Order: sequence, then C-alpha cells, then structure tokens
Amino acid sequence: MSPTCLVVMGVSGAGKTTIARALADELGWPMAEADEFHPAANIEKMSAGIPLTDDDRTPWLEALRDWITERSEAGESTIVTCSALKRTYRDLLRQARARVRFVHLAGDAPLILRRLTSRADHFMPPSLLDSQFADLEPLADDEDGVIVDLDASPERIVTATLARLGLRTTPDR
Repeated sequence: MSPTCLVVMGVSGAGKTTIARALADELGWPMAEADEFHPAANIEKMSAGIPLTDDDRTPWLEALRDWITERSEAGESTIVTCSALKRTYRDLLRQARARVRFVHLAGDAPLILRRLTSRADHFMPPSLLDSQFADLEPLADDEDGVIVDLDASPERIVTATLARLGLRTTPDR
C-alpha cells in the first residue's frame, strides 16, 4: 500500500493547523505547514492585503507537491495544511506520488471571521477572507476526501475525520 498524504484544507482561519497537528499526533505521521513553502514575495503580498494570483500559487503548490512525493518515496504517510481552495490546486497536489486525500474544514464566514480576528500571529489579514471564499471550490464527488463541519471541538473533528476516512489510530490511542 502506498503512503497517504492528508491535505487539511479550507480558508484561512478554518483551523487547518490545529486539526492537522491533532491528526498527526493521532496517526503518528509527520506534518508540514504549507505556509512555510511560500516564497517571500507571496507572504509580502498577503501581508499587504493583496490576494495571490494563480501564478503566485503555482510554485508554492509545486514545492508542496514535491515535499509530499519525497516523503512518500521514503515510505512515509504525511499530513499537510494547505488552503487548496480550487480544484486546479488540488489537481496539482494530486500529482504527488502518494495517495493524496483531502479534509475540507468547512464553516460559515461569520464563524471563521471571528477566529481570524482573534488570531495575532499570522500574516493573513481578515480582509482577504472574502477573496478566499470567492475562490473556494468545494470538494467534488470524484475527489478523494471528506468535508467536515468545523463548528465542533478539535477532538470531535479529528474523531469524525478519522472515522470517515477509515483510518486507524496509533496503537496507544
């Protein structure tokens, strides 16, 4: 069986990092933050409140895809956080040599805006939330993944996600 990569996706403020860390702890898989793969120019644009273009995102997504492939070729299943808002972005990530599955953390704009405005340590300003929702293309029926309502505790989200994906947890859990 080939290694799997879970891509925890959604708009900024959906809780991708929190859920990805909890999934990584539960499964014992290494995790990567897609934000760490952004070139400096992308971070500068977002920090200035300028939405990224598809051209801005392509090298970022390619770097993430390549990391997934490297880990898979080393025999490791992984978890990454990535907005993966558009089908074309997810298609690029699916080019990795692993089984790429998506966990879409879905919620309404008011809930996510409350989360974003309470967050002080991130370069993504709340002013870009509308552009993220405008770009968001929910998972299609033919995409390998699940849509999870984020209006629950992280523990419940992780439990539901693992159950819906049919993944077992580490033996000590």
